[in-house]
Amino acid sequence: MANVRFDALKVAKERQVDVQRDNAPCTKDSKVKDYFARDVFTRERMKEYIDEQVLAQLFDDVDNGRTIHREIAGSVAIGIRKWAMDRGATHFTHWFQPLTGGTAEKHDAFFTLKDGMLLEEFSGDSLYQQEPDASSFPSGGIRNTFEARGYSAWDPSSPVFLIGDTLCIPTVFVAYTGEALDYKTPLIRSTAALCHAAREVCAYFDKQVKHVHANLGWEQEYFLVDEALYHARPDLMLTGRTLMGHDSAKSQQLEDHYFGAIPVRVLAFMRDLEYEALCAGIPVRTRHNEVAPNQFEMAPIYEDVNLANDHNLLVMSIMERVAQRHHFRVLLHEKPYAGVNGSGKHCNWSMATNTGVNLLAPGKNPYQNLQFITFLVNVLMAVQRHNGLLKASIVSATNEHRLGANEAPPAIISVFLGKQITEVLDKLEHASADKGIIINAKKEMKLGVANIPEILLDNTDRNRTSPFAFTGNRFEFRAVGSSANCGAAMLALNAAVAEQLMLFKAEVDGRIEKGEPKERALFDVIRKYIVACKPIRFDGNGYSEEWKAEAGKRGLDCETSAPLVIDRYLLPSSIGMFRTTGVLSEAELQSRCEVKWETYAKKLQIESRVLGDLVVNHVLPAAKRYQTMLLQNVLAVKQVFSADETATLNEMDYSIIRQIENHSGAILEGVEKMTDARHKANRLPDERSKAIAYHDTVLPLMAQIREHADALEMIVDDEMWTLPKYRELLFIH
Repeated sequence: MANVRFDALKVAKERQVDVQRDNAPCTKDSKVKDYFARDVFTRERMKEYIDEQVLAQLFDDVDNGRTIHREIAGSVAIGIRKWAMDRGATHFTHWFQPLTGGTAEKHDAFFTLKDGMLLEEFSGDSLYQQEPDASSFPSGGIRNTFEARGYSAWDPSSPVFLIGDTLCIPTVFVAYTGEALDYKTPLIRSTAALCHAAREVCAYFDKQVKHVHANLGWEQEYFLVDEALYHARPDLMLTGRTLMGHDSAKSQQLEDHYFGAIPVRVLAFMRDLEYEALCAGIPVRTRHNEVAPNQFEMAPIYEDVNLANDHNLLVMSIMERVAQRHHFRVLLHEKPYAGVNGSGKHCNWSMATNTGVNLLAPGKNPYQNLQFITFLVNVLMAVQRHNGLLKASIVSATNEHRLGANEAPPAIISVFLGKQITEVLDKLEHASADKGIIINAKKEMKLGVANIPEILLDNTDRNRTSPFAFTGNRFEFRAVGSSANCGAAMLALNAAVAEQLMLFKAEVDGRIEKGEPKERALFDVIRKYIVACKPIRFDGNGYSEEWKAEAGKRGLDCETSAPLVIDRYLLPSSIGMFRTTGVLSEAELQSRCEVKWETYAKKLQIESRVLGDLVVNHVLPAAKRYQTMLLQNVLAVKQVFSADETATLNEMDYSIIRQIENHSGAILEGVEKMTDARHKANRLPDERSKAIAYHDTVLPLMAQIREHADALEMIVDDEMWTLPKYRELLFIH
């Protein structure tokens, strides 16, 4: 078995850099504009294939959030098919986002049989909707095996695109009874709710605002590992993370990998990845080494949140495909290696108007800054009121390992504002609507209602321990996990802010109706909110024990058990908020909790079974072989040397033999207990109880087994160890 490891190391070390990219322009003169969105049916391309009148109606419906009529869908389908087949497409698929967290697709060919004749066909009905088997995807009890009907329906706000010979049509996925079975449906609902609520508040400041949309800029972190080493680690193959492995003597202590020169082979992969992403219309712009060895990041330019989420899911799929072409494997698990940074998907979120104003950017005149403060404080209030729910939106079996470890944000949702914005809010708290205030920052700034001048972009340090940080003109939700569908977090955030803006408008309007001037009403409610949201504001060290105690005193959600955090979806405040905004019904919330609990338990079940296999079939045999070698050496020494000399010479061997025996015995005992705990958990009557049992009983036993396995790794002869070690997984590329 040890040969597998050393064979893998030999293959990995001898890899040649692949500098060629399939179908990519290879000349130095090639420009991104020549191939950007090459595989996307953009609005410009639509003009070549679709009737002008039909297109005008389509654009008008999409831009104003209206349902596309089936007659229009038929005309659009003809144009889409012609474009796709001109590009060599032979099949089409509805591309949707079930509650598995990834994407799903079923390919159908562009033809049908009529009177025995084969005809090319792609109808409006095929574009408009299809009927996947809803019972075969997670539904949390909404659908049963004998209730299989579900529908996927075209989302015209996200353009169709090509992957190879297949036309992909972004769609929602709903049950026969109408409930959402995906992430896209509630995400679209949440953006509609946010648009309406934000537009109503914008009317206080600018009557020209007709539309508000949420923007998202994701930062995708990931690890790379050579595929030969990957295949030599069953835990990486089956769970996406290493279930055991002693720390490398050198890992990220020197901080020499972060923003360092990108390794040549990795750079070739990145170029290939970027080319395919750009062809798919994904505006990727940034690439760099992350903090941990063999960890990297890519990030695009900001887009509408629905399109950005589609693009993130697509890029994760592209990453997997391109990595295999370069003999890498991409690790999107939030914590594939213990002791080094995990991977997140930082979601940079903001709101913008159709007039080109970022509502979370400080303005250049008093009224713009009053608008900025209004939206900033309402976001703070939304996070204050629903901090437990926002944590539930990002928690999972995989992200649970990352939160609070190695620069990842802690499992307590708080907001970092920075010194300048904090000073602004503190001064406003004690201001009156009739008197301005001077704040000394980089330059003097007057603050009041009628005379708020320019507020400078925040120039303080970023807080790496903050899960929700204001970074100058947006909020960065840093707690989202790298493997997650960021739609789960974004729909919760959109809905929470939408509800809060609705409450704000109702309170301001109530004051105005009682005769209070508009500016005074705005100011008084904002000042009230500044006081109310103080508990969520924290600029200090989120890792400290003092903060955990303080957060509890402030009434923030400090729960760390993922199965219990999921309960926050079913809080009366959460149910009411989602109902008010029309984003999720109580039945849909319950189903999502069931899916999350079931997924949590299943992932830990798989991990515990894999760990048991690893220690029994890899670790213990290697340990016993080494122990046997030591015992043979002890016997040989006794045959050659005197009794006094033997006692001295064999002292170290005796110690190692005892250590191996102790660790081996502890592993066997641990595996037996873990197996028993797993069986007990599996017999529990509901998914929530199973998930809690796995968290409380199985997970601690896995940690104990790992401790002893990692100790044996440091004892056993390196040539006998069968699994690639951390130093090899982290530093060979």
